[in-house]
Amino acid sequence: MTANQHDDRQGRRDDVATFDLVTVRRFADLAVEALGAAREEVDALNVYPVPDGDTGTNMFLTVEAAREALLARLEEQPDDLRGAIRAYAHGALLGARGNSGVILSQLVGALVRRIGRAGPGDRSAAVFADGMRLAVDAAYDAVGTPVEGTILTVARAAAQAAAVAVEEPGARLGDVVHAAARASREALGHTPEQLPVLARAGVVDAGGRGLCVVLAAMESAVTGEHTVAPLHVLGSPHLPVAALPTGDLTADGPAYEVMYLLAADDAAVPALRAELAPLGDSLVVVGGDGLWNVHVHVDDVGAAIEAGIRAGTPRRVEVVHFAEQVERARAGRAGRAGDDGPRGRTVLALALGPGLAALFREAGAEVLEVTTTRRPTSADLLRAVLDCPAEEVVVLPNHAGTVAVAEAAAHEAAQRGRRVVVVPTRAQVQGIAALAVHEPGRSLDNDVVHMTDAARGARHGALTVATEPAMTTAGPCSPGDVLGAVQGDFVIVGEDLFEVATGVLERLLGTGGELVTLVAGAEAGDLAQACEHWVGHAHPGVDVMVLAGGQEHYPLLVSVE
Repeated sequence: MTANQHDDRQGRRDDVATFDLVTVRRFADLAVEALGAAREEVDALNVYPVPDGDTGTNMFLTVEAAREALLARLEEQPDDLRGAIRAYAHGALLGARGNSGVILSQLVGALVRRIGRAGPGDRSAAVFADGMRLAVDAAYDAVGTPVEGTILTVARAAAQAAAVAVEEPGARLGDVVHAAARASREALGHTPEQLPVLARAGVVDAGGRGLCVVLAAMESAVTGEHTVAPLHVLGSPHLPVAALPTGDLTADGPAYEVMYLLAADDAAVPALRAELAPLGDSLVVVGGDGLWNVHVHVDDVGAAIEAGIRAGTPRRVEVVHFAEQVERARAGRAGRAGDDGPRGRTVLALALGPGLAALFREAGAEVLEVTTTRRPTSADLLRAVLDCPAEEVVVLPNHAGTVAVAEAAAHEAAQRGRRVVVVPTRAQVQGIAALAVHEPGRSLDNDVVHMTDAARGARHGALTVATEPAMTTAGPCSPGDVLGAVQGDFVIVGEDLFEVATGVLERLLGTGGELVTLVAGAEAGDLAQACEHWVGHAHPGVDVMVLAGGQEHYPLLVSVE
């Protein structure tokens, strides 16, 4: 479906309306999801200004912090669009990480603030185009010495395309967002022509690639389209980023990355920029209204912090020594390649409900309990990982949407010297299967291979009950309808729990199976026992195990191994 077709289906809404809360919320979710999926790719592209392999992680953490701030605001004021938008921009500013994350926070912040100022008679297409212009101006102003061939170049191309598209007769929001996203991808392909270090490495700019992902998320939120961009490593798909001594890893380059939040009057910021500029490079100062995020690469850490003290009150000061960071990355790769013996290992499992938490604990895992309404952030997972009493930690996220969050937390933990591996379990029952074959006496790599194989071998399904009208992959549903899912996709819409449950089981067992695991929810009644009896008659010879999970909103979780 094209953007124009999508807009035609919506009638003339985009001719006069501004962005609504549903669209903003959808964008916040899609940006986190898309950057989570692209995180490792963007990390691999990271060769400028420092080849430390964390641009994707930093951009992911930035949009994740923004979404968490938006959700927190919506819990207090569910219908406050402007308040939610302000919270999103503020969250991005507070959570911005690294050079590209800080610039992204400025771009996104300026854009969503313009959306928040829109009046009831403003065309959303014009609001978006103007917001892109303001975002690019703000980003260029925030950077001490703008460099072309970076995220800035990609953002400017997107803004220019939006400005042209909005002047077309009958242009609507979907058209303008689509033009911006397409132009960003085209500009990204030209970044190696503008920045020689990218051409030598055979990659496009990492920050620019991350911005393309964010704009594609905006395009999906507005139009319903889903654009999949190719992997942007022009040479080898396994880029040895830490082996490329460029920019700030040369002998003459700054040795440290310094970041801090700064409470300061806006009038003090020009002098701060002037004082920080000669100390090093990659200077970015973003924010406003008395709160700023400061990022700079320097040799003299003290001087950079003292400049902040003269301007206001620095807090959350972070200092990274580039050489140590890259050495940790090298050591991590070497460790993964080797087969060293056990160093003390813990499995951290995310559990949905007290019964599942007890099951994981009985199997020897550390547990982080979660709910269906609020999933953990990477900060939550990082704290849980660092609290684990072992040098090696295996994380079982047990939810498709939490895998990328867990991987970002693992990356952060690795920067602090912990060895963390994520087994990409996408359902609670996959976590049970993985933990069943865990053997701490094996090497970490060997243990993870066995756990991953067990998880992949567990086909999973679930039952839930619809709470609102919706269109699912199995057709429309109404409140009270029973929904049956297989491998994360809805396949049945029905009225009876038992009938839908047996339908899910039949699909899972259609390709064979030796063991069925049934995890009963908090309000399942005797559903699990009835399904156990059904399997015994319909599929004799298949073993059945019934567990009390106690999870809310899911009367039954199922796996077939």
